[in-house]
Amino acid sequence: MKKINFEWVNSMLDVFLPIRILLLLTVFMGFFSPLAAVASVTGADAAKKENFETPVDGGRILFGSIGEASNLIPYLSADSASHEVAGLIYVAPLRYDKDLQVEPWAAESWSMEDEGRLMHFTLRKGILWEDGVELTAEDVAYTCKVVADPATGSPYAEDFSRIKELRVIDRYTFEVRYEHFFARAVSSWMQPILPRHLLDGQDIRSSPLTRKPVGAGPYRLKAWEPGSRIILEASPTYFDGKPYITEAVYRIIPDGATMFMEARAGRLDIMDLSPLQYLRQTSGPMWEREFNKFRYLASAYVFLGFNLQHPFFGDVRVRRAISQAIDRDSIIQGVLLGQGIPAFGPFKPGVWAYHPTLKPIPQNVAAARALLAEAGFTDSDGDGLLDRDGKPFSFTILTNQGNEQRILTATVIQAQLRAIGIDVHIRTVEWAAFIREFVNKGRFDAIILGWTIPQDPDIYQVWHSSQAVEGGLNFTYYKNPEVDRLLEEARSIPDQSTRARLYCRIQEILDAEQPYCFLYVPYALPVVQKRFQGVKPALAGLMYNFEKWWVPKELQRHSLSAD
Repeated sequence: MKKINFEWVNSMLDVFLPIRILLLLTVFMGFFSPLAAVASVTGADAAKKENFETPVDGGRILFGSIGEASNLIPYLSADSASHEVAGLIYVAPLRYDKDLQVEPWAAESWSMEDEGRLMHFTLRKGILWEDGVELTAEDVAYTCKVVADPATGSPYAEDFSRIKELRVIDRYTFEVRYEHFFARAVSSWMQPILPRHLLDGQDIRSSPLTRKPVGAGPYRLKAWEPGSRIILEASPTYFDGKPYITEAVYRIIPDGATMFMEARAGRLDIMDLSPLQYLRQTSGPMWEREFNKFRYLASAYVFLGFNLQHPFFGDVRVRRAISQAIDRDSIIQGVLLGQGIPAFGPFKPGVWAYHPTLKPIPQNVAAARALLAEAGFTDSDGDGLLDRDGKPFSFTILTNQGNEQRILTATVIQAQLRAIGIDVHIRTVEWAAFIREFVNKGRFDAIILGWTIPQDPDIYQVWHSSQAVEGGLNFTYYKNPEVDRLLEEARSIPDQSTRARLYCRIQEILDAEQPYCFLYVPYALPVVQKRFQGVKPALAGLMYNFEKWWVPKELQRHSLSAD
């Protein structure tokens, strides 16, 4: 059988966000993770020469997280808080290196044959789950089976349901056969392996491992203090060597201003700055001495999404009117202080699937009013607000607590829609409840949220009608037969130019129908405490080599017992 050139494989995969961030599209929380991909990095200290040469063990690193993890079996969650933690606990057969080229991880070797329809993997020997049991091909087979099982209800089932046959050859070797070429096949094998011996025969959704995971990765869960912090400890049995930093702590701080004060006080080592903090509050000797600042266009976009089951938002004229009433430039200047660019669709500027001629919808209040009138909305009682059939045009924008940018964005939209006679209310909800009780269940009128953007443009899980189910990633319930067909075709052909043409057509449909008002692609603005050595920003991000970060003994400030 003809073997595939691996340079072709890498060109097909292009860029995913972080290494070991295990999902195609993850709901991001607005303060962009240091795990995000770095396309370019600026900052006077970004290329600081290391003052120390020999790595040493010890120390603790403190991350700031605006939301708490919901579930540490990553196939059951769609939020970045969960996946960031899980990304350090589990391993996958493959991953990306610093240059976003595919490399084996838990696999010792792998190959693609038969024009991409057959994959062959050999796992490393001696990879241990933290309870001492060896990881084998049976764990991989179990993972595929349980994730694809409709009873599991995983939003990532589609990756594994495409498999025609998975054959375990021996303890360390397995083959995967696809009926047809599947563009995301290689990416599927960058998702985590689950422990069969602890989960087989159980209801995975109610397993204790959702709160007390058992992995084979570089870190283990040491403690989970709900509402406060998640503490990971370096795994002494990690096959690639115990990480230098002894503990990684995710402090849950659901307010950006409080998080900033904690970083300034030395009680956080990494956080993502708001534009105001980046531009105006992080200059001066202390910040220059203690932190490195980074700036790059995030692989993420923010949107106003409509619940298409709502009686108003099922009408495309209403959605387009709202989109035309919004001034994206004023949001970028007023909320982001210029640290972002307007968006018109679900891809990042510069990637190969990005539409070459579409532009963000400009504000046009007159056109918005005309569309609303055409949809039957008038101010029948002269109170300045539109109504139809006796019902005022009033709805609530839902977003998550602590995310100042999203709340301010909602406030700007509220004022702009009030100017055309629409009454908008704003409600914020704590992150975990926001995802669990509202997003997953479709309990909202409209929502301000964001998605990370993988460079490979397979957006099936967010836009295909089959994913418009409770707990699915198509939580706005968007359904379009042509988009379904295009998504299915685009993931089934290897030719990049043909795929680009299909994704351009999808962008044109989304632009016309506006199931989301695509708002902006922001700049990510993380800061990292300077005492951490081995931080080498690359295309893969800041954290691709986190296990190799270290802190000189004299700079290990945080004890292992208390903050």
